[in-house]
Amino acid sequence: MKSGAQAAPLDQLTSGPDATRGHRLLDFLSLTKPRLNLLVLLTTLGGVYIAAPDGVRATLVLHTMLGTALVAGGAAALNQVWERETDRLMRRTSRRPIASRRLQATEGAWFGILIGAAGIAELIVAVNITAAWVAAVTLISYVLFYTPLKTRSSLSTLVGAVPGALPPVIGWAAATGNIGLPAAVLFGIVFFWQMPHFLAIAWMYREDYARAGIPMLPVLDPDGRRTGRQALQYTLALGPVSLMPVLVGIAGAAYAAIAVLLWAAMLWGSARFARHRSNEHARGLFVLSLAYLSLLWGALIIDRLWL
Repeated sequence: MKSGAQAAPLDQLTSGPDATRGHRLLDFLSLTKPRLNLLVLLTTLGGVYIAAPDGVRATLVLHTMLGTALVAGGAAALNQVWERETDRLMRRTSRRPIASRRLQATEGAWFGILIGAAGIAELIVAVNITAAWVAAVTLISYVLFYTPLKTRSSLSTLVGAVPGALPPVIGWAAATGNIGLPAAVLFGIVFFWQMPHFLAIAWMYREDYARAGIPMLPVLDPDGRRTGRQALQYTLALGPVSLMPVLVGIAGAAYAAIAVLLWAAMLWGSARFARHRSNEHARGLFVLSLAYLSLLWGALIIDRLWL
């Protein structure tokens, strides 16, 4: 810098058209819920490699992941458009771009529609029609069935577990071009896993949900007995389902041993929450559920590829 030159004021460096444009881009990115949808992509990738242990083309993997990411992002954006009023009433969602009015609802709607449609088109053109069909069902069921049901019934959690369990099926269909019994098993694992996972979340944020008028089970169940019981029941059902990969021929004894150990850990966490329904134990079950799915999926992939 030349001597005598003055530095630009800080507000000139952090405002103006470029800064505003950058903030809007970040807001559009946040509409896609990238952190949440990372799990979607990981289960999709697992579905690809569990279906094709001998490997698939790198370009197929790339197009599958890109298409799935766009569909998941579009669903997340449309969900926030639909839920903008209830989002404003909850502390943990009130700063979302549409809820806080940093983006207009019409902007979010067009953005969600365009990237969702682009994702389906990507899968049709570069992967296969079966994977695209599963992705379309995921998008439609999440936006048109699960989202509006959230303000009407506690059964929304069960309905929402359907699109949540479809990403590994997208991966399987991408690698094989079909949907068979093994793909249904992968769906079942993620479906049953989601229930204790989301019941734990709902318990931790039950006051927020009540404030927004969303009848999640913990809102309708103040003492938490039904919530804890259902978390434990779905965890009990998860165990046999998690062993089914062995029965359908996509896993062996090493995977089975790890699955049993992980199931025992999940049972412990669910039973502890069911008995002592506190935020601390709900958070413990939530964290445990994340570790469970990551380790189980990793064990299944490793068993399938190398053992």
